Amino acid sequence: MLELDRLPADVQRPAYDRSQLKTRMVHIGFGAFHRAHQALATDKLAAQGSDWGYCEVNLNSGALIQALRQQDLLYTVTEMADDSLNTRVIGVVTQALHGKGDGIDAVIEAMSQPDVAIVSMTVTEKGYCYMPSSGKLNPDHPDIVHDLENPEQPRSLPGLILAAIIRRRARHLPPFSVMSCDNMPENGHVTRNVITQLAERLSPELAEYIHAHITFPSTMVDRIVPAMTDAAFDVLEARLGSSDPVAVEAEPFFQWVIEDNFVSGRPDWENAGAELVSDVLPFEEMKLRMLNGSHSFLAYLGFLAGYEHISDCMADAHFRTAARALMLQDQAPTLRTQGVDLVAYADSLIARYENRAIKHRTYQIATDGTQKLPQRMLDSVRWHLRNGTSCDYLLLGVAGWMRYVSGVDEQGQPIEIRDPLKEQLASIVAHSEEGAERVKALIGLKAVFGDDLLHHSAFVARVTELYQQLAMQGARATVHALVAQA
Repeated sequence: MLELDRLPADVQRPAYDRSQLKTRMVHIGFGAFHRAHQALATDKLAAQGSDWGYCEVNLNSGALIQALRQQDLLYTVTEMADDSLNTRVIGVVTQALHGKGDGIDAVIEAMSQPDVAIVSMTVTEKGYCYMPSSGKLNPDHPDIVHDLENPEQPRSLPGLILAAIIRRRARHLPPFSVMSCDNMPENGHVTRNVITQLAERLSPELAEYIHAHITFPSTMVDRIVPAMTDAAFDVLEARLGSSDPVAVEAEPFFQWVIEDNFVSGRPDWENAGAELVSDVLPFEEMKLRMLNGSHSFLAYLGFLAGYEHISDCMADAHFRTAARALMLQDQAPTLRTQGVDLVAYADSLIARYENRAIKHRTYQIATDGTQKLPQRMLDSVRWHLRNGTSCDYLLLGVAGWMRYVSGVDEQGQPIEIRDPLKEQLASIVAHSEEGAERVKALIGLKAVFGDDLLHHSAFVARVTELYQQLAMQGARATVHALVAQA
């Protein structure tokens, strides 16, 4: 348990009166990224006199919330570079709830506190119960089906937020803004879609209220926050002289671009390094395609090649060259950003990937691929198909995903697939022959590839060719060969 009086002198502690904080925000998804990003930024504002505090909510896992409660709602963030460490105690959490342990009604009640002005979330793409190919609500999702029948006991994120909107409205409380901090293009638009489309099925009049009174600002978030391991916890405990089961580690880089569209106020996040803009989409696309797209490329192909971490991939000159080429040759031409030096941006990403202090596992990044592939790679692929241009690095990334979800690595060992569609993927793999038949069967997964790509013969042929090359020669040789062709 974290003990402030045992921490080294160089650890930064809260330099403000925590009792003056108010619960003005409820955040759903108390994961590592939020702890090292939005909560850290808000903690910096508290040190400047802000009274904006967080009620943190985990809907499923209760262990983290319980640990947080046991150490007075405090935890540490350590920024790590190859040659430096900087640890800060975060004190901006005012409440902490677990959906299953405390009950969903307690979470709805927390969002119904009069001071709450923002409900935000980091629940990963799968938490939105949406169709990545369209950005709309998936009405057949089991949790959505349940919530339509039991709106006062919701299971889904859209249902939970909608229940809070209904309760606040009944109590004549001011509306809050709903802010997604997940890696999705137009994440505010997606959030609006799933909540209003669920509302329409319950009451058209409720949906009209949401359109008129609730805002859904989009955001772009960027910071590499690897999953903590037992070894990382041990090293940190030795350094701090105190254990912290809620601790997170992150790279020094921080970026947060926010659409300035809040109905009941917001913290002055621009004073903590955020950028407040009128249109987030160009920034979202740049990050999703250049950073997240190259991350996924490295995750699938690097994992297959036996590289455990992104920094290991960067030690392979061919993988390093391929990642940069994917960014600048395949992704950059598809972007709408203006006034941004994309070459410098790509080089900064490569430098961040080389940070050996950040143990960002390829397996961690490879999770939930069916939710990530459309916005990280397939939107750009479609751009190239429309324009008649080459995008072999993107297509190799798609083929790498297909080899990965086939479930066996290059040493013949099973891969544990973590994906919301893992049962469908396993069925496709089990009922298709290795090679062209499997590629075609996977492209037929409409939730990922839509209706169009299966009928684009050049796309199918090239992905098949690259897939077969991966199967026969392995990831290292295939990446090497593609780089050599350039």
